[in-house]
Amino acid sequence: MTMLLDVPEAATPNPKAPHVGINTAATLTLVEWLTGDECHALDEAGLVFGLGRRLRALGLPVDRLTLHLTTLHPDFIGRTFAWAPGEPIEVHDREHGSRLAFANTPLLKVQGMREPLIVGPGESPYGPWQHIDIFSGRGLVQLIIAPLCNADGPISTAVFGTRRQGGFTPIEQQVIERILPALRNTCELRVLRQCELSLLDTYIGPMTASRILAGHIRRGEIESMEAALLLCDLRGFTELSNRLPGNTVLGLLNAYFDKVVPAITREGGEVLKFMGDAVLAFFPGIDPPGACHAALTSAQAILSEVDRFDYDGIRVKTGIALHYGEVSYGNVGSGSRLDFTLIGPDVNVVSRIQGICSERGEALLMSAPFREKAQIANAMSIGPQRLKGFADAMELFTFAH
Repeated sequence: MTMLLDVPEAATPNPKAPHVGINTAATLTLVEWLTGDECHALDEAGLVFGLGRRLRALGLPVDRLTLHLTTLHPDFIGRTFAWAPGEPIEVHDREHGSRLAFANTPLLKVQGMREPLIVGPGESPYGPWQHIDIFSGRGLVQLIIAPLCNADGPISTAVFGTRRQGGFTPIEQQVIERILPALRNTCELRVLRQCELSLLDTYIGPMTASRILAGHIRRGEIESMEAALLLCDLRGFTELSNRLPGNTVLGLLNAYFDKVVPAITREGGEVLKFMGDAVLAFFPGIDPPGACHAALTSAQAILSEVDRFDYDGIRVKTGIALHYGEVSYGNVGSGSRLDFTLIGPDVNVVSRIQGICSERGEALLMSAPFREKAQIANAMSIGPQRLKGFADAMELFTFAH
């Protein structure tokens, strides 16, 4: 995915101002900017814009500046931010498969060598670069490619390109070399911040991630809230996992979750846990009818997707339980090994409703509180049902097939 971002011109030096060489004081000013509060407050697009403008103001003939910031994300290997004078900032999301497009290029060679490279337009032992999307068709004659090596984790890259015949002078190369440590540090902060956010979102969900980053990390910190609960279970998974090869089971499970999870997140729900082949999700009940309608819409979308689901000739069925109630949301565990989870009687209720789903072969069952909050008039009662661990029977509802 590529985006173009217009960055305001305010508070940046004039690149057309006259220059008398490149002095040490001007270079130090740029280093101070990279390490200062103003730069710290910028996002990545603002960083590459401000740096490009300032390099031009110093007199460097930078016609293309790119930052290739790697990250830890299940879908993306990183993101490229590209600047050129007078153009919007380009932002390219790099999927894991896109790494092949950079194979045998100086960009990947630099990451492996962990040393800067200067490459020209001709043949290079480090491979071609003119075909890369952010450099192609720009008339660039030289690139300075510098690795931004973090203390730990993935290596990012900065590239300085020029159209000037003869390329960068030795003095200009020294200026770039001088600012690299400060640029590496400010990029490392952004990479670590992005890795932190993407990993938390990936493994525990955005709502839970925001609570953890807000400091709710002590065992016993529990918040009570109302929520619509959805528990989705894959039917016959034990038999499938016993019969099929492990890699087939894993592929099937991932393909199945690709149908279930987007249907939940699209409606504002958050997946709290994957429990083998089951998914537990919640929809915060700030607006109880709205939360229940969102959960029901998700459930219906899941059933529709699974009805068309086919993985290498393997068809599956699923059962979904819906309930509305009060849950305790927070940290449980031991010592420094904690888990953010939902607990409480209503979590147990949705689990038992799921059990009834399996026993009766129902595709969807909901509790009376859920039906009332969602104001569903066309639900059909299957009568009072005994839920294991609960003294009183509970009336459950479904839809006519």
